[in-house]
Amino acid sequence: MLRFLFRRLAVVIPTFIGITIVAFAFVRVLPGDPVLLLAGERGVSPERYQALMAQFGFDRPIWVQYWDYLVGIFQGDFGTSISTKRPVIRDFLTLFPATVELSLFATLFAVLVGVPAGILAAVRRGSWFDQVTMGTALVGYSMPIFWLGLLLIILFSGVLGWTPVSGRISLMYFFPPVTGFMTIDALLSGQKGALQSALHHLVLPTVTLGTIPLAVIARQTRSAMLEVLGDDYVRTARSKGLSPLRVIGLHAFRNAMIPVVTTIGLQVGVMMAGAILTETIFSWPGIGKWMIDAISRRDYPVVQAGLLLIAVVIMFVNLFVDLLYGLINPRIRHQ
Repeated sequence: MLRFLFRRLAVVIPTFIGITIVAFAFVRVLPGDPVLLLAGERGVSPERYQALMAQFGFDRPIWVQYWDYLVGIFQGDFGTSISTKRPVIRDFLTLFPATVELSLFATLFAVLVGVPAGILAAVRRGSWFDQVTMGTALVGYSMPIFWLGLLLIILFSGVLGWTPVSGRISLMYFFPPVTGFMTIDALLSGQKGALQSALHHLVLPTVTLGTIPLAVIARQTRSAMLEVLGDDYVRTARSKGLSPLRVIGLHAFRNAMIPVVTTIGLQVGVMMAGAILTETIFSWPGIGKWMIDAISRRDYPVVQAGLLLIAVVIMFVNLFVDLLYGLINPRIRHQ
């Protein structure tokens, strides 16, 4: 198992270097000048402009800027925000729990609904349930996140009044953050109704962010189950008189798990990309909204660090999925 892990880690290092190059180059091709945006509408004198360029290091050659950027990363320094003058890593660690919390709830929603729906659709292939499930999954996959979010707000917040429009918790609750996860902090606060309010605010963002992954997971689960349900070992298990639940759960689904786990792991990237739109629509104070604001201000250190850190999170989730392969199917480790 350790050799399997070391082989995967050997791939992570060059991937990480490639991500730093992409993040560094991306912000440089964005239109606009961060110094002019920082100076405001009245502009800045040529002398002041050159002084600001030197202050932020933009007057140095590109390769020197990249080298300093790379050295800073390995020293744990991701730069200082041009607009807020705060260390980027501090802002990231402050806002990241909100994005993680939303992504975890969206993932749970997608997995707990998508996997059983895919299994039942495969077992009842060709039935009305199969057709309705796959048709709904296709609609969910085709629906843009921003459009779905707005529709949910109009229906459940505007027309029915069941859910709040934005934010993480009602303004009537206030307590110092402990973990950064609003549901946990609300529970620790001991305030009556705080946890319920936090969960209430999570409903629409969770459904919006989790709909596309749910559709993908349901379709992939159905496809993987259909491949194994016709195999010899499944027919043998049925002929031995095993219960349908044992045949499907223990024999069929266990062998269909690898493509399903792969799909769930890949959806983390979708979650991170979708979080940018979801957090903007619902005014969710997380990494997505932070990145959008930084791009509009041409805040190079924030955009660079945000892209890099999000990519690192996705990279380690994929590494975790690779390790799960080895646990699910030991033959993968030996290969």
